[in-house]
Amino acid sequence: MKWKFERSAMWVVLAIVAVLLLPLATSAAAQRRGAARPKVDRPEGTVWEVVRHNCTMCHGIDEYAFFALDRAGWESLIDTRHENLEEVALTDGEHDLLVDWLVERFGPDSTPFPRTYVPPEITTFFTDPEAFRLMERTCTACHGMDRIDDARFSLDAWRVVLVNMREQGAVITDEELETLVEWLSRTRGINPNQ
Repeated sequence: MKWKFERSAMWVVLAIVAVLLLPLATSAAAQRRGAARPKVDRPEGTVWEVVRHNCTMCHGIDEYAFFALDRAGWESLIDTRHENLEEVALTDGEHDLLVDWLVERFGPDSTPFPRTYVPPEITTFFTDPEAFRLMERTCTACHGMDRIDDARFSLDAWRVVLVNMREQGAVITDEELETLVEWLSRTRGINPNQ
């Protein structure tokens, strides 16, 4: 009988320890997720071939979205970052094609994706009315709700969309942003039935 009691007591202690450590593990997992990353649609045709053969062996194309540079800025960045890399051997035509695309897509008039946003852990979640009130306040100043209703993205993709919208002027705190990201991914995710 004593053995059963000790075994039961051990399980109770383990359960208590697990409950106490769960918030720490969740917080650590959130920090390991790291900063939100932009999603860049790849270019088409010859530009994609230049990028694929010369750039993606070392980095993804999402790296470009962290910059908003003019032609001289892009040329300087490319030259500086690749000065000791023999693997990157762009012809003059490829170099011009790549820089033209970078300036068109990530030129000085574009908004660079922020490097510092780390998603905070959220512990409360929006109800439908709360989410709609926030979207009415934050989103509809620039576009209609139909744009949101028709969209379907993963949690990470919704985060990128909302961080981009905030960089373009949407007034929303980190906590509101993350809570809305969770709600959007739950109600307008890639597979909302999961």
